[in-house]
Amino acid sequence: MLALDSDIFELLARQNFVFVSTLDEKGSIHNACKGIVRAEPEGRIYLLDVYLRRTFDNLRRDPRISITFAEEHRFSGFCLKGTARIIRKEDAPPDILAEWERRLNARISQRLVRNLQDEKGTRVHPEARLPGPQYIIVVEVEEIVDLTPEHLKGHVGEKNGGG
Repeated sequence: MLALDSDIFELLARQNFVFVSTLDEKGSIHNACKGIVRAEPEGRIYLLDVYLRRTFDNLRRDPRISITFAEEHRFSGFCLKGTARIIRKEDAPPDILAEWERRLNARISQRLVRNLQDEKGTRVHPEARLPGPQYIIVVEVEEIVDLTPEHLKGHVGEKNGGG
């Protein structure tokens, strides 16, 4: 397992969701959005999946996974490659499920506040309509790819990430 430096860890901690890539039965790449539950500096990441579909089937067959996330404002991002294991909801640690509930409630609250401030948006809150979690994906990071363009790395006074 590969530890996450502070720039990567902080950027990942600000994400509500990430893009994961797995391999299907034909060896083709399958991409999906997954909710991030927790990241640990040691290089373990907990993702939530509310459906038992393609990602689940792909990971049962082949545990290789990549997680991609970015921050447009800083023009930086990372792809974390590793191995995943599946934990069924009933076997998930209670603190992980509680953390997901906390994050879900925070997302719904943020959407409500934004809608009130902007006086637009929708009365429908997609997060509130998601089914409950079916399983947790636990990823152990084995490789880090820094997606930040080279000419933007290391400028004095800027934090662009590194890895």
